[in-house]
Amino acid sequence: MFDLLRYGITTGEKLGAAYVEARFDDLQLRTLVKENQKIKETNLNRRRGLGIVAYYQGVPGYSFTASLERKAVKDCAKNAVGIAKASSSIASIKLDFDRREKTTKVHDLKLPIKKHPKDFDLEYKIDLMNRIETTALADVDWVKSSRAFYGESYGKKVFMNSDGDEISWEPLVIDLRVGLTAAGSGDNLVSGGNGKGGSKGLELFDLKENTPEYLGKEVHKWTNEQREAKAAPAGKNRALCDNNLSGVLAHESFGHCTEADFILTNSSALKDKIGVKIGTDIVNIYDEGTPEGDYNSFWLPYDDEGTKTTKTVLVENGILKGYLHNRSTAKMLGAEPSGNARAIHYRFNPIQRMKNTYFAPGNLTEEEAIEQLKEGIYAIQTSGGQVNPSDGTFLFKARRGYWVENGEIKYPIKDVTIKGDILTLLTNVEGLTKDLEMSSGYFGGCGKGGQYPLPVGFGASKILFSEAIFGGEQ
Repeated sequence: MFDLLRYGITTGEKLGAAYVEARFDDLQLRTLVKENQKIKETNLNRRRGLGIVAYYQGVPGYSFTASLERKAVKDCAKNAVGIAKASSSIASIKLDFDRREKTTKVHDLKLPIKKHPKDFDLEYKIDLMNRIETTALADVDWVKSSRAFYGESYGKKVFMNSDGDEISWEPLVIDLRVGLTAAGSGDNLVSGGNGKGGSKGLELFDLKENTPEYLGKEVHKWTNEQREAKAAPAGKNRALCDNNLSGVLAHESFGHCTEADFILTNSSALKDKIGVKIGTDIVNIYDEGTPEGDYNSFWLPYDDEGTKTTKTVLVENGILKGYLHNRSTAKMLGAEPSGNARAIHYRFNPIQRMKNTYFAPGNLTEEEAIEQLKEGIYAIQTSGGQVNPSDGTFLFKARRGYWVENGEIKYPIKDVTIKGDILTLLTNVEGLTKDLEMSSGYFGGCGKGGQYPLPVGFGASKILFSEAIFGGEQ
């Protein structure tokens, strides 16, 4: 494959391109869906093709092909150069960057996997769904519907450029989830969800806290709690957000604001704030490609410009330290490339995207955080929301929560919606627990610039806020 990519690069250079990148993706994706104990979807797709970026006078042109014939690759390179040349006279921003003096040559980089999904048949994966759904249902009459999901993506990525870099690695992500809809009080319906995923082998579901039975039992319990839960109080309250909700805040509300293309287009609330205190002293936020530790993160050793991913310091002791860059924006803003040029597959040009974005943990236990909360809302998980990077505003609905009084959990609450702006919220961080947890998987993912879904990771410990704004019962 390197020979074919080299041919595309050479062709582009002969046509006048100052710099060329070529990458090849060969990814297999499997999606399994069950609804009410019946198989509804067993999709198996393959994404296999080649993309070429050619730069001319600081302007990129991008083209792709699903054919691996030399003529198709030659035409792809010609198209990329043609687009770059046609755009060079009208482009308002020139994407210049420093060439690499030292080349990277890494071939066939892979994770240490005990049970790779390619080695297990369809029945094995359907059995995982059966087990999680059956346990979640628990043969009760108040569950109205159920959905179970299994997803996997794996294969190979190959990259070359005019600098002489040669990189190939084998991405992998798996996911197992279940959701319930149940009858609540009156005519209301409530829901619950749970699952686990990440860049792991199927041995992930052999661990006690990740077995389908454990995950199903937990969602059954949580959904049952919601049936008689009280409405959440609206207004300003002290708050404790769990690992999942806090991780989503790190990614959605904060992380997008640090993507350098938003900075350059004046579309971020963090523009011109490097060195500015934006949070309390205990706020530390990172974006990392290969987090150390046994986390359920997304493994990303290199980005789609062939840059080795870094542990990028975004916030340190409450001070904004950096943004997320590709090679061009790093040059424009006087920073180092952070390995954040990413595309969902070969049909798309890489753009600035997150890796694994997370709050660093603190030193509290969960019990100490609840005791320190004293009175307020303990918000858990999230089922989606809205964000606006230009001003940092957000709105997220938690899947469930608890009302806390005198430092003790009193009763479950529902319709928990947290909203506000991230820069204000960061100044209200009062404490963090020790238990950093990462979330990643096949389902969901990040959307930007028409590219969805892109696998990412996000995480946090539990975060204690001195004040947060909630929607709910007036």
